[in-house]
Amino acid sequence: MQSSLRFIFVADVIGSPGRKVAKGLLRLLRREENADVVILNGENSAGGFG
Repeated sequence: MQSSLRFIFVADVIGSPGRKVAKGLLRLLRREENADVVILNGENSAGGFG
């Protein structure tokens, strides 16, 4: 039996608008794509203070 992991990679979440979009869409996207792992680059998510 072959097993695999499904990943979602999100490039860069920037500031409050990026956090809102990520919060609103990632759960839905993860379900739709049947992803096991989500990796999100959030170093700029605090508006440059992260």
